[in-house]
Amino acid sequence: MEFTLGHYKYIIPGILLACIIMEVVWSRWSKKKVYNTKDTMTNLVIFAGYITSKVLLAGYSLALLGIFYRFRLHTFDETAVTFFIAFIGVDFCYYWYHYASHVIKFFWAFHFVHHSSQEMNLTVAYRINWFSALISPFFYIPLALIGLPPVFIVGGYALNLLFQFFLHTEAIRKLGFLEYVFNTPSNHRVHHGSDDKYIDKNFGGVLIIWDRLFGTYQSEEEKPKYGVTSGHVGYNPIALIFKGFYDFAMGKMNYKG
Repeated sequence: MEFTLGHYKYIIPGILLACIIMEVVWSRWSKKKVYNTKDTMTNLVIFAGYITSKVLLAGYSLALLGIFYRFRLHTFDETAVTFFIAFIGVDFCYYWYHYASHVIKFFWAFHFVHHSSQEMNLTVAYRINWFSALISPFFYIPLALIGLPPVFIVGGYALNLLFQFFLHTEAIRKLGFLEYVFNTPSNHRVHHGSDDKYIDKNFGGVLIIWDRLFGTYQSEEEKPKYGVTSGHVGYNPIALIFKGFYDFAMGKMNYKG
């Protein structure tokens, strides 16, 4: 059978699914029990809603960034070097977006759902609020004003999120010297911890150097207690998506994660 360009759209989902299956096998073989059936089903339903929202909002990020790109200070050639600059710029902006999503209650209302699971496995990676795509592009406007092509910014962001999928696991322990430069599963497990020493730490996407530079780095010591400080918040995906907004409106957002 001839392999066409259209087949590539199945490669990444196939790889992600294969990784999840391998993690399930590892979890059972090692008796780690990192999967909870109800929690996993919640993750999959939330992920389906997230994909739907991405389809409905297709072009929104590009359109918004394109508006500000008109006022760019410089025009970069669309080269591999420019894409690399955009990728690093996206990672820097992602750090601040992620930081704001934890320390500013309005943004935490969106981000809360990602930290609501008390498990740590690959399906948690895409436990993302369906409306997060409405606010995230605003944090990348400075890159468009500098003159980086919007398509490079959006592409860099997509790769950033893809990389982060592989961080949500207990199957990979510490990675030596890589821990000092890159975000790793160990570094990201800290980020999902609700322990006092782990709260509001390790916001980096691909690189962990931003946390080291800005004083938000914490290495993994004892095993984190995952979830939010208020404890278990249920398995209803609809309730979880809207809980942050409700608590924000009612002034009840006094929990961290």
